[in-house]
Amino acid sequence: MINNLKKSGQKYLRKFSRVSRKASEEGKEHIKENLIQRVPHIRDIKLLILEWSLLVTALVLLAITQAFWSSSSYANDTFVDGGTYIEATIGQINSFNPLFATTNSEKVVSKLLFATLMAVDYSGNPGLQLAESLRASENGKIWTMRLRDNLKWSDGEPLTNEDVLFTIGLIQNPVVNSIYNKNLEGVKVVENEEGNIVFTLNSAYADFATALEIPVLPKHLLENVEPKTLIENEFSTAPIGSGPFVLNAVQTSGAGYTSVVYLSANTSYYLGKPMLNSFAVNIYDNKNEIVNAINAGKITATAELSGPEADKINSRAFLSKNSSTDAGVFVFFNTSSEQLKNQNLRAAIRRGINIEKIREAAPDTIALDYPFIDSQIELSAYPEIPAHDLEDAKAKIAELKGDDSINLRIATVNSGYLPAVTEALKNELSELGIEANVTVYGETQEFVTGVIAQRNYDILVYEVELGADPDPLPYYHSSQISTVGLNLSNYRQLIVDDLLVGARETLDTTLRAKKYETFLKYWVADVPAIGLYRANLTYIYNKNARAYGNDVRLVTAIDRFSDILNFATVKDSRNKTP
Repeated sequence: MINNLKKSGQKYLRKFSRVSRKASEEGKEHIKENLIQRVPHIRDIKLLILEWSLLVTALVLLAITQAFWSSSSYANDTFVDGGTYIEATIGQINSFNPLFATTNSEKVVSKLLFATLMAVDYSGNPGLQLAESLRASENGKIWTMRLRDNLKWSDGEPLTNEDVLFTIGLIQNPVVNSIYNKNLEGVKVVENEEGNIVFTLNSAYADFATALEIPVLPKHLLENVEPKTLIENEFSTAPIGSGPFVLNAVQTSGAGYTSVVYLSANTSYYLGKPMLNSFAVNIYDNKNEIVNAINAGKITATAELSGPEADKINSRAFLSKNSSTDAGVFVFFNTSSEQLKNQNLRAAIRRGINIEKIREAAPDTIALDYPFIDSQIELSAYPEIPAHDLEDAKAKIAELKGDDSINLRIATVNSGYLPAVTEALKNELSELGIEANVTVYGETQEFVTGVIAQRNYDILVYEVELGADPDPLPYYHSSQISTVGLNLSNYRQLIVDDLLVGARETLDTTLRAKKYETFLKYWVADVPAIGLYRANLTYIYNKNARAYGNDVRLVTAIDRFSDILNFATVKDSRNKTP
């Protein structure tokens, strides 16, 4: 029994051993087949995983880049509110009262502090400012104006018809001696029952709208001031205005002159707050100082430099734009001068000087032969100006002067090309045997009162405003021969007086043109002046700032501020509208 059990156990052990060996061999084969033999494939899998990882990473980066590019395509840098604009000017500030603004610095500050009844608009034509409407009667003698509603002074007080009537009374008062006196000479002004301001003229005036480009002063601050002391009043140092900016502070130099005027945006301005928070006017003694300030990055812009000075700028941060203005540079002969009162001598000088050579001293300007600009009025015919003939002119001058010598005093101002042009004129006169002494003045009040007002010259080389609408009466009518008039030639011609008055009084543009054509015949024959070129404004500004637009037409240089609400110096990235 025991032996049988023993044999049976051995049998099972042998069977178990065979099964174990078989399982072991199969297990080894399975491991070999499914693990050991697949080890090389793991490396391939790793490469595949790495490739897919890199691809996914690249796709994510591409998506991020595309999102960035997409967002950039719907955003751009644009000018926004804020910042300070600093403009450099030349000319002392003697008063902040706009009725006495004569220097460039005073004109700039006046334009920024005070709104006017009318103003030149973007197109260069008379437009409305404080006035909401202006209409003329059929005969052109009565003009009715209505102010805008809710006008305010910068101190919050209302600006009303009373302020306008008060200001016009000051302008018409001879003791005030305002620069606007001639604009309203002989004009009667009242307020009618409808609350309009009515101007009654002695005679029709087709261009009366431009005469109303006058600033308004606050009656509530000045009504108790003696008119003769107006320029001395504290208002001349601490004005309250109605323009786009208000006076904030004034910095003076060691000599006591105003060097910087700080202005802040006027939140009460009738057209709304400017984009700029502030505006500073930096006042310099000369153009070289402005060039240095530009190269040092101390200012934003200037209108004081022309070609010669602009060439000295080496900063790449600045751009320049040249804009034609409705102004002209002329050689004015003082017909009251002992030597130039002879019309034949004036005609000989015109024939003998090479005008084209003189114009070469003012490159990139447009020639101007007559006291009109084509955009002002369309004339069917212009009289012929005698051609240059040096020898004929020399012979005529020699005959006229005999044994006497001719020595002329020539005056001009240190502005733009005027000094160079005047020097070229002197050289041309020398070719004719005429001696000339040139004096170049600064653009100061002393020049206006001591030289212009007194006609203290034989020849004046000067730039004058011709206006959007033709009206040469201020420069050639005998009534303007006075210390406050602009007849710079002291020209007297009764027929011309009648023609200029008649042209001013007619509203018929065709008849007006005929009168001006006749006037030009006398102007050419009598030679009170010689036309040289149309004046340009060279405006230099920082390329990261926005100044007046390229579509803004300038009648005068100061009209660059007609676009002042859009001047800007701060940029920000803003999304575009899809």
